[in-house]
Amino acid sequence: MLHRTSIFLTNHPLGRALSGLIGLIIFVAIWKFAQATGWAKHGTIPDPFRIPAAFLAEWSSGRLVPSIESSLVHYVWGLFMGTVLGLAVAAVAALSRRADALLGWLVRVLRPIPPLAWVVFAIAWFKVSHAGAAFVIAIGVFWVNYFATYSAVRGVDPKYYELARAFRQDGHLVRFLQVTLPASLPGIFAGMRTGVGQAWMTLVAAELLGVPGMGQEMNAAAGVGAYDAVVVYMLVISLIYTLCDVSFMQIEKRVLQWRPS
Repeated sequence: MLHRTSIFLTNHPLGRALSGLIGLIIFVAIWKFAQATGWAKHGTIPDPFRIPAAFLAEWSSGRLVPSIESSLVHYVWGLFMGTVLGLAVAAVAALSRRADALLGWLVRVLRPIPPLAWVVFAIAWFKVSHAGAAFVIAIGVFWVNYFATYSAVRGVDPKYYELARAFRQDGHLVRFLQVTLPASLPGIFAGMRTGVGQAWMTLVAAELLGVPGMGQEMNAAAGVGAYDAVVVYMLVISLIYTLCDVSFMQIEKRVLQWRPS
C-alpha cells in the first residue's frame, strides 16, 4: 500500500500536484514555527498568515502595480539584450577558431566579475534609470546564454557535418541552418530559460540603487520594518517568474516538437 502511494505521488500528475502542495504546507509550517518561536530577531520574520492582508494593503496603496510595470521595463530590455548578444557572440566564438582565440582571455577576465560590480559604471553612464538597470541585467543574462550556447554549438556531433557533406550541404550558411542550429537548439534553449530566471535575480539587486521597481519598494519597506510587505514583493516576483517560465516552456515545446519526449 505504501509503495503504491509512493508511485502515485511521483508518477501521476495529480499525485505530483499533491506532493507539491504538501511541500508548500510543510514550508509554511516551518515558517510559522520560526516566527512564533523567535528564531531570528524579533519582528524580522513576518507572520505567514498576515501576508494576504499585506498584499491587499500594497495593492490598495497604489504602489504594487506601478512597481511591477516599472520592473518589467528594464527586465524585458535587459533580458532581450543579454540573450541576443550572448547567443550571437557565443555562436561566433564556437564556430570560428580565430574568434575563439581572440575572445578566450577576454572571457576569462570578464566572466568572474559579478553583474552588480558594474552598477557603479551603470550609474556613471546611464544615471539612475531603466537603461542602467537593463545594462546590469543584460550582463548577467549574457554570460548564462554565452556559455550555454558555446557548449551547445561546440558539442554538435561531427557525424552530422559528415552526413551534410555527403548530401552536398557544404555552404557555411546552409550547414549552420540545417545542421548546427537544429542540433544545438536544446542546449541553447536551456541557457535561455536559465537566463529568464537570472534576469529576475539581478533585477532586484539593481533596483536597490534607486531605480523604480519592486526592488526599490522592497528596500523601502525593509527600511521601516515592514517585512510582510517585503515578502509580498518577493512572492509577486516568484509568481511573475513562474508565468514567464511556463510561457517559455510552451514556446520551447513548440519549437522543439521534433525532439523525442
